[in-house]
Amino acid sequence: MSASPRPDEIPERLRAHLQTWVGEWPPHGTGITVIGAPGRDAPGWDGVVHAMIGVVSPFGGVLSVPGTAVAAVRALVSGKALEADLAALHGASALLSDAIGRIGAVEQDVFRWSSAPAIGDDLGEWVPTSDPRLPEWLRPFNGDILVAWDDTGAYGAGVGRKQHDRHGHELSVGTEPALRGRGLARHLVATVARRVLSEGAIPTYAHVPDNHASAKVAEAAGFPDVGWTMLSFASGA
Repeated sequence: MSASPRPDEIPERLRAHLQTWVGEWPPHGTGITVIGAPGRDAPGWDGVVHAMIGVVSPFGGVLSVPGTAVAAVRALVSGKALEADLAALHGASALLSDAIGRIGAVEQDVFRWSSAPAIGDDLGEWVPTSDPRLPEWLRPFNGDILVAWDDTGAYGAGVGRKQHDRHGHELSVGTEPALRGRGLARHLVATVARRVLSEGAIPTYAHVPDNHASAKVAEAAGFPDVGWTMLSFASGA
């Protein structure tokens, strides 16, 4: 692997990732900047269209939607007051469903990234998503999977990469119940994060706010919570 990135490289990697994945960064004001992005009409990392994607920092956020929905969504927010804009989006499920063309609601997750993964030896084996030993939830990922096998050679824990673009890869981890509490998830996430950084991208990690186990893994692996969140549209139809 190549040397660790310089500290000044991380903000630029994050900016490049958000400009590509969300469609624009940084925000124009201190509230939510709503933009139309071609990516919201195209399949994402999993082959599914993600009609709403946004990232919110303490100094403002950007929310991208299909071009046909921009006017309706912009009418909900001021672009100047972050908390008020977020409250307006969360309270407008029906309007957003009409604008986007599917029933659902705004989901807000903790958004993290790592510039310095936890120090330790690399763990696991890299395998393709076609490996028959993998659980179904790992098969849609668009990058190879890092797996720790149990004592019988069966799947024990693994990390998949959502390669949103060449600048940013979002990591997801899952451990079999019998192997939890051994630190496998933390070590695997840190191992993948080091690889992502060595390849010139930035590793990101997202989880629902009340998933304390996932938050603990993220912190231990070197993904701090700096007050950023990710917005998406949890669709029911």
